[in-house]
Amino acid sequence: MKRNLTSLLSALAAMSVLLLPGSAEAVPAFARQTGQNCVACHAGGQFPELTPYGRMFKLTGYTIGERTLPLSMMGVLTANKVKVADPAQGATQNGDLVFNTGSLFVAGKITDNIGGFAQITYNNYDGPNPDTGSFYGHTGSDNLDIRYADRLIDTNRDFIYGLTLNNNPGVQDVFHSVPAWGPATVPGSTGPGNGLTPILDNALGAQAAGIGAYAYWDKTVYAEVTGYKTGDGVFSFMTQGNGGQAYLKGTNPYVRVALTKEWGPHNAMVGLTHFDVHQYEADPSSPTDRYRDTGIDAQYQYLLDPYTLTATVARIHEGIDYGSGVPSATINSLRAKTSFTYQAKYGATLSYFNMTNNQMQESSGWTPEVFWTPVQYVRLGLQYTLFNKNEGVTDPRDPTGASILDAKSSNTLFFYVWGAY
Repeated sequence: MKRNLTSLLSALAAMSVLLLPGSAEAVPAFARQTGQNCVACHAGGQFPELTPYGRMFKLTGYTIGERTLPLSMMGVLTANKVKVADPAQGATQNGDLVFNTGSLFVAGKITDNIGGFAQITYNNYDGPNPDTGSFYGHTGSDNLDIRYADRLIDTNRDFIYGLTLNNNPGVQDVFHSVPAWGPATVPGSTGPGNGLTPILDNALGAQAAGIGAYAYWDKTVYAEVTGYKTGDGVFSFMTQGNGGQAYLKGTNPYVRVALTKEWGPHNAMVGLTHFDVHQYEADPSSPTDRYRDTGIDAQYQYLLDPYTLTATVARIHEGIDYGSGVPSATINSLRAKTSFTYQAKYGATLSYFNMTNNQMQESSGWTPEVFWTPVQYVRLGLQYTLFNKNEGVTDPRDPTGASILDAKSSNTLFFYVWGAY
């Protein structure tokens, strides 16, 4: 598998999707089902941060409330301005307001014990045409999480257990502090093998098939074990339309444990995650690369109207053994994010990212954001990503790829309008 760093600027078109608010669970169908406002499940109404009630809704299989029409839609407009833009990227980097993505959700309660959501997304800038250079649109499977859950509760115990069928390691997480949900997306770091991104860093998104079991005891201890395989055959519906199939050898274990505590308007969590992946290119006889990712994360929330505060930090260490005989490698990823909202309408976030490997490559920087939610299902936001380092990024104006940009040349201003129904 290739180990050289993917050019950061060539992936900035993808950044406009990756930097969007969490897009899979701010689903109006859930609000209609529970009869609750978004602030019940999401801290300050801002996703993807879940409140304790939101985590309980997910843990119990999305079954709280009454069955309603299980359909929702979402659309996103974005404008992306890069300090030193790649002329070939056109509207994706020159600041024009464009339609970026649209999603259809089938989400909600199926029975008293079964529920879930399935997201199908159209990406208007899925990739450049190799012949014309212009971008094309594409529709494919997105996040999917189907659950069976039950709860044993009385004066002496509160025990939730269940099963999950999902297509993205971490999308089933109820704390939304793992890379599938945040905190802080690193622009241009998309996929394994680019030198700076751990495979646990959302690299298998919507490209694998996982079946797992989980339990939550007395609102204190959470544990989960899930096995992931190639999403083909009977599981091909989970990865339909995604050309970047993840070819996994055997069953690849994902383990998650966490300790939680709630007191008054406060709640906190500290967790551990491990993912052991054996992946090959496309031919089962080709060399198999092994990725061993171990992460630690923590989260704190303060929820008392009219203020909310969520702070999250996540650290991942990855060890890579290449089946081709290439020397082994290590990658370290650090993400942190703090979000503040007032009256569930006005808010700001500050994110930090730092990605390093054993080849002395590094990408790091900050992303401040301000946003406004005038009504429940409309959000406007403005972000600015400032790079401290982006080693290995070439100047898009140099066709030879020899010129290296300084960090500030990749600084990016990003505006979005998100709406759902």
